Amino acid sequence: MVQYSVTRYLLFFVAVIMLSLFSCCNGNKKNQPLADSVVRLKNIAYANPGFKCIHVFVALCDNRYQGIVPVPPKLGNGQDPDNNLYWGSAYGVSAFFRKSTDWELIETQKLNDTLLERLVFKNKSAKYYLVADAYNGKYIKRTTVDFLSSCAGRLKDTLHIQQLVIGIDGNAALLAYIGHDGLMDFHLQPKFSNRDGQVRDCMVLACDSKSYFGTFLQDANAHALILTSGLMCPEAYTLHDAVQGYMKSEPAENIRLRAVAAYNKYQKCGLQFADQLLVSGN
Repeated sequence: MVQYSVTRYLLFFVAVIMLSLFSCCNGNKKNQPLADSVVRLKNIAYANPGFKCIHVFVALCDNRYQGIVPVPPKLGNGQDPDNNLYWGSAYGVSAFFRKSTDWELIETQKLNDTLLERLVFKNKSAKYYLVADAYNGKYIKRTTVDFLSSCAGRLKDTLHIQQLVIGIDGNAALLAYIGHDGLMDFHLQPKFSNRDGQVRDCMVLACDSKSYFGTFLQDANAHALILTSGLMCPEAYTLHDAVQGYMKSEPAENIRLRAVAAYNKYQKCGLQFADQLLVSGN
């Protein structure tokens, strides 16, 4: 009976991993709500010398509005963060960082129909905050635009937390995108050229992000620490371990190798495969 239960658990674990991988892209374009309302970008420049911020933009997995291989409805409901594949499920950003012994959740915000939830974590040993935003999967284009605008210094904002002001968007030290690669489904006209001359570090954990995000990030003058060369599972463990190296100011290659090791640990894909998949932007 125990052996049967263990077998069922392992099968469930493998199924979740495979769903995440195959949800990346099915090659079909779906009708996207591309005509989002006009985005009025904030441009509040701010730097806190005492604390740095990592800002994570998560496009929730969405069977209806994204060109992905459908996952079970509960995981692929882009309007339900709590159960979403990239947020509330076991390896989603919310669940994974909540369970991490390195981070403390200090605030949860319910915002609006586009940005459904914001979590603010504080690192327990380094002077870093991590702000994770769960975007409605219907508005994956807006997620992408906000991320690229931040990388280019065209979108800057601040967040008041624990009597401190920390910089988010283009004021953050590190910017990360997690989710489906929406640029496979739609095109963006702006070049997102850099506005202020600053070079910002970034990561894009989405399928084949080097091919689709690369040119935009070059125009933004962003320093891409981690991109991808093919299909991948955009789950939180890769980000979590890469960030550990980033906060210690490790060389870019060391940060990438941390991501490679984490991806192989959870995907069991082999270090060589993971090394070829997770690449730098150079």
